[in-house]
Amino acid sequence: MDGTQGTQGAHGTEPALGARGTRSGAGASPYGPADTQRFDTEEDKRPGRTAFQRDRARVLHSAALRRLAGKTQVVTPGTRSPMWDASPRTRLTHSLECAQVGRELGAVLGCDPDLVETACLAHDMGHPPFGHNGEQALDDFASDCGGFEGNAQSLRLLTRLEPKRFVHDPRTGDLVSVGLNLTRAALDAATKYPWPRGAHPTDPHAVKFGVYADDLPVFSWAREGAPGDRTCFEAQVMDWSDDVAYSVHDFEDGLHAGHIDPNCLYAEPEREEIWAVAIGRYVPADTDPQELAAALDRLIDQEWWPHGYDGSAVAQARLKDATSQLIGRFCLEAETATRAVYGPGRLGRYGAELVVPREVRHECAVLKAVADRYVMQRAEQEALRADQRVVIAELAAALTARAPEGLEPHFRALFDQATDDHARKRVLIDQIAALTDASARSLHAALTARRG
Repeated sequence: MDGTQGTQGAHGTEPALGARGTRSGAGASPYGPADTQRFDTEEDKRPGRTAFQRDRARVLHSAALRRLAGKTQVVTPGTRSPMWDASPRTRLTHSLECAQVGRELGAVLGCDPDLVETACLAHDMGHPPFGHNGEQALDDFASDCGGFEGNAQSLRLLTRLEPKRFVHDPRTGDLVSVGLNLTRAALDAATKYPWPRGAHPTDPHAVKFGVYADDLPVFSWAREGAPGDRTCFEAQVMDWSDDVAYSVHDFEDGLHAGHIDPNCLYAEPEREEIWAVAIGRYVPADTDPQELAAALDRLIDQEWWPHGYDGSAVAQARLKDATSQLIGRFCLEAETATRAVYGPGRLGRYGAELVVPREVRHECAVLKAVADRYVMQRAEQEALRADQRVVIAELAAALTARAPEGLEPHFRALFDQATDDHARKRVLIDQIAALTDASARSLHAALTARRG
């Protein structure tokens, strides 16, 4: 389906493209009626808003977004560093910061800013308690029913689990949820990995995927007209904004907390450890360490770099300025490189690819690796992660033995409606993924204390 076909969406007044993936003039909108369509057609209660403004409002007011306030980003919420009495960033604060970066970058490139902000707000909604550590533990539990992946879980929340709109199933007459009932373009923009498990375009063993088997119908609907496995332009802006936000802010938090010593970035043995973390994890395995060394040196050589950070008020101000400078640098380089290829005009959907220079990706990757090496790899963090894996595994076992006991009413109803063991297990996974770090520990304590 191209951008001129399909039923008119709730607010489909934007000019359409002649065909999806082409541009029809410098001022033409990349969005047509098919992009603003919703899975279940509905009328706007407040005329005058665009479809993408409605999408943004629905995500912003969702319970799933609020729950991110209690989910780990890097440091577990509620824990403190001896040198730092401020609250650490959570999945929610990260999502809000990602949304600010993405909205501005998308706007200067001609994307609808509400559409990009919606994707950024929604991109981490499916992450379970305890961050990527909890994600791995849940994937182990879900190995016999399709696995677990935070990005696929985000799509499931947006299209099924977050209760906003229900429709009658034409086959059974039962009321079924269509989640937030976002537009096609919003669901597509929130999809980083547009393929199911095992269908990565180049690596069948890749762990990242964007949709579970039972969610393929709505995923296929959202991807109508998409060229193969390409991500849309807005999803690429969201993805880069995510990288920018967490690389810069994790580095900032690590310095502020006293975990990162600025002097270590000059010492050769320490630098080699940073390259070892980066290569294969944040940059391709064949990356030359000298490229990463050059990237770090370019950053250190900047006048605004937080040299000799000591935690004083003046140093904190310099660090905050460095944070702004880094974000501006990474976004401006992507904007400039993209414009050099596509020229002026509005970019969006499948009419362009975001261009991020290799050197800039290396600078971003180095910041990630520094935070990884000095914050995430601390001994106390590994001990905490081991305990978190035990909590998830024991909670999953307890729910398996006791369900529907322990399930929230919403998930209890889904459990009762499930038609087989795999479907019931998926409900247990959905329940655990919805928990915050604190509520996962609380439910684990309640269920394991009552064994036998």
